[in-house]
Amino acid sequence: MSTRIVEVRAKILKQNDLLAHALRERFQTSGVSVVGLVSSPGSGKTAFLEKLLSGLARDFRVAALVGDLATENDAARLKRATPNVRQITTGTICHLDAQMIEKALEGWQLDALDFLFIENVGNLVCPSSYDLGEELRFVMLSATEGEDKPLKYPTIFNSSDVAIITKMDIAEAADFDVTTARRNIESVRPGMQIFEVSAKTGSGMLDVFQLLHDQHAHSRETRPALQIEATQ
Repeated sequence: MSTRIVEVRAKILKQNDLLAHALRERFQTSGVSVVGLVSSPGSGKTAFLEKLLSGLARDFRVAALVGDLATENDAARLKRATPNVRQITTGTICHLDAQMIEKALEGWQLDALDFLFIENVGNLVCPSSYDLGEELRFVMLSATEGEDKPLKYPTIFNSSDVAIITKMDIAEAADFDVTTARRNIESVRPGMQIFEVSAKTGSGMLDVFQLLHDQHAHSRETRPALQIEATQ
């Protein structure tokens, strides 16, 4: 890789980080909890998010941004849970970036939301380098993918806050060793919080809902101080 390419990439990432920082401040001031979801294709990310949106919508104002290379299928599916869904079609780009998020938010009143979820393009490599201003990032691993995913893609686990093991309803049929998967996650990111869930059966989802409830309560507690600082 030439020096010129390295310099251009460094500049792009720096610009992204600056914009992500501004987005994070905007989210915090608005009092909206922003959660990013990253995974490889086929992990059950959209099914999991649909379950989250449906459950949270009973008590909270929820919205989602959905990244995909070409189709709008995922966005159409999530609209069954909430009308506040926008698609980000990336074309050949294998990740979302902060500029895409900023553009997709145009016209939305963030202070009218409690939760905003950002479903990234299915990929465990590119998204690890791009901060989107999230408060939390979930990295997802399904029971059909194998227990060694954390060892193969350590950067995405290190840049995430919570690990979600999905499709646990078929873990036995897939000969998935959850103990080994947990040990591999722990070896890459010691102390990382891990949830085992099934969007199909609902197993483990209550624990994720509780995490989000607690996170949102914390965000609301810190909001007044941020607003005071913003007016000074």
